[in-house]
Amino acid sequence: MPCSLRQLLALGFAAVLQTTPAWATNPLIMDQFTADPTARVFNGKVYVYPSHDIKAPPDYQGKPDWFVMPDYHVFSSDNLTDWKDHGVIVSQSGVDWVDPTAYAMWAPDCVYKDGKYYFYFPAIAKKDANAGGDNKRPEFRIGVAVADKPEGPFKPLSTYIPGVRGIDPNVLIDKDGTAYLYYSAGRIYVARLKPNMTEIDGEPRVIDNLPTQGLVEGPFAFERNGIYYLTYPHVAHKIERLEYAMSTSPLGPFKHAGVILDESESGCWTVHHSILDWQGQSYLFYHDRDLSPHFDKNRSIRADKLFFNPDGTIQKVIPTLRGVGLVRADGEIQIDRFSAKSTDGVAVSFLDDAHPQAGWKTTFSAEKSWVKFNDVDFGQGGQKSIQVRAKLGAASTLELHLDRPDGPLLGRVEIDKPGGWQTFVAPVSDMPRGVRDLVVTQARGAAVEVDWVRFR
Repeated sequence: MPCSLRQLLALGFAAVLQTTPAWATNPLIMDQFTADPTARVFNGKVYVYPSHDIKAPPDYQGKPDWFVMPDYHVFSSDNLTDWKDHGVIVSQSGVDWVDPTAYAMWAPDCVYKDGKYYFYFPAIAKKDANAGGDNKRPEFRIGVAVADKPEGPFKPLSTYIPGVRGIDPNVLIDKDGTAYLYYSAGRIYVARLKPNMTEIDGEPRVIDNLPTQGLVEGPFAFERNGIYYLTYPHVAHKIERLEYAMSTSPLGPFKHAGVILDESESGCWTVHHSILDWQGQSYLFYHDRDLSPHFDKNRSIRADKLFFNPDGTIQKVIPTLRGVGLVRADGEIQIDRFSAKSTDGVAVSFLDDAHPQAGWKTTFSAEKSWVKFNDVDFGQGGQKSIQVRAKLGAASTLELHLDRPDGPLLGRVEIDKPGGWQTFVAPVSDMPRGVRDLVVTQARGAAVEVDWVRFR
C-alpha cells in the first residue's frame, strides 16, 4: 500500500473533513479501526456510520482484552472509492448521561426524517442516570443525537430513550412514515417511535421465531418490494454469521430465511452489518479484523456486493479483499486485494508487521502463479508504461494481462535489481479503454514481492 508511516501519522492528526487515502478495496478505512458500519444514502452520497475501536488507553479500567470504543466518526463517499472522514460526531465525554470512563459506544445508526438527521447510539449510562435501574450494575441505554446535516454537527439529547435498555439500535422508516426502533438485549426487540423520533410509542416487543440457541444481536431491518427483512448476527457455532428473516410487516411475524454471510475465515468473533441500495446495486457493509489479525476487538469495515433472487430471498455474500470501489489505472493498484488467485504460489502479508496500516504485499513464488484484480478503469487509454513497485533477491519476470491469466498481454516487466523496494518500468504493448480486469502473473524467475502496479 502507498502510505508511508510519516503520511499515516499525518493523517492521524489531520483536521476533520480530511479525505482518507483512496481505498477502493477492503478494508475501506486504513488510518483507524472501524466496526459495526451502518451505511445510508443521503443527498446522493453514501454515508457510513461505524463504531470506533481503539487500543486501550492508560485510563481504561474495563475488562482486559475487550472492546474499547470512545466515540463515533462518519465517513462519506460519492463513488465508493474515496472516503472522507468528517471527524468525531459524538463522544462519550460529550453526552450528559453517558459514563465517560466506560469506552462502550457500540454499534450506531442514522436516519433522516422531516428535515433532521437522527443518530442513534448505545452506551453505558452513568450510575446516577439509571433511573429505575440497578445503580450497582452498568446498564446499556440508547441515546439520540440530532443534526441538520448528515455529517453533523450532532447535538446529543440530555437523556436516553425512556423504556429502552439494550444495544445495537436500528431504525426503519416505513412507507407511511412510521418509524420503528429495533435493538438487542439478549433477544431482538422492536418498538414504534413517536413522531419526535426520540421516544417510543408503547412497550417494546420481542421478535419471535428467531434462533433461541446462541447469541442473536445487531438487528438491521429494511423493506424491499413489499417484503420486510430482519437481518442479524447469530452465533450458531463458535463465532457470528449473518442470517435473515422475512415478513409482510415491520412488526412481524418473521420467518427465518437463511444465511447472508458465513463465519469469517479469520475467526473474527463479531460481524455487525448493514445493507444498502445505491445506483442500482445492493451492498453489504460489515467488518472483519484485517488490520488486527491477532486481536479481533480492533476491527475494520468492509463492503461487498449483495444480490437478491427473483423470489426476494438473498444470495449468500462471498467476502472479498477486492471490495466494491473502482480503481484508476494511473493510480496505485493494490493487487494484494485481489479478486482471485492461483491455487499455489501466491501469498499476502503485511509490508510492515509493526505498522499494519501501511498495507500489504503480494509474494509470487512459482512460475505461472497469478492474481486477478477486477474493475480497473483505464479511461480513454493512452498510458505508455507499466510501473511495478517490487522487491526481490534474484531476477524475476512479471507479465500483466487483461481479464484472465492467458488474456491479451499488456506488457512484461523485468524485476532485475535485487535489493530493497524499487519501482520497475516497462512499456505497454497495447492499452485498453474503459473498465477491465487486470491479471498479474509471474512468468519466470525467483520469488518476488510486489506492493503495487500502475500505468502511466
